[in-house]
Amino acid sequence: MAVIWGLDLKEMQWGKFKNSYMWNKEYHQRRTRFIVYQIAMICCVVSESLGTAALSDYVDQQDFVAKNEPGATVHNNNFVGIASYNIFVGVYVATIFGSGFFFDLFWPERKESPSVVLAWKICSVLACLFTLADALALTVIVATKSAYVSGTDAATAERLLAEYGGSPMKYRDNGRAIASTVFLWPGMIATFASTYLLWHSLAHISVHGPKSTHARTVDAPTEKPVADNGSTGTSPVATPEAVYTAPETQHGPNAGENRV
Repeated sequence: MAVIWGLDLKEMQWGKFKNSYMWNKEYHQRRTRFIVYQIAMICCVVSESLGTAALSDYVDQQDFVAKNEPGATVHNNNFVGIASYNIFVGVYVATIFGSGFFFDLFWPERKESPSVVLAWKICSVLACLFTLADALALTVIVATKSAYVSGTDAATAERLLAEYGGSPMKYRDNGRAIASTVFLWPGMIATFASTYLLWHSLAHISVHGPKSTHARTVDAPTEKPVADNGSTGTSPVATPEAVYTAPETQHGPNAGENRV
């Protein structure tokens, strides 16, 4: 099986989706990361999907009015713009923490170069900034702004909007716009939590390796003191902590340089 950037693709096995493997206590806080990463991804993607549906309706509304009344224009680009940005944010969060999810699932003991570790940190912080800006802007626009029509009289504009149906002028009256905003806030909070867990995990791996304290204690050898008469004493001896030795493979663009 091919090895890409130090990641052996034969490790990608359906069996790793079993509960006995995904939710074991072998790796430090991996179960917690799995849960929080998925909350962030699901909430942001649901918000993105609902926003996309509302966005599509408002774009169709623009086209309908312009087609049936030349010179008339529906001004709803503030919502169209923020909904488009919301799509980007949903894809970005799913890409970063989705990658983290699958890397931790298939290659939990991978070795990452300093540049890759730095990239994880930068991308996770950007995810926090993107989702925070998205949540604030979407909330303000949906709660306080509305679309309007120019280039024709009020009676004609009202008739055209009634003929089109849906897509209310006040964004707060649009159920999908409201739902998109509501889902985005827990998605943002989960993104911040995911970033904290990611940074904490990287710090733990750099010192102790990916294994949990429980797993390191089980794997560590135990010794008993020997008395002067040659018999084994009964006094307990502190269990030494296992020393983490990273695999020889390296995750990064330069991983192949050391391979013969």
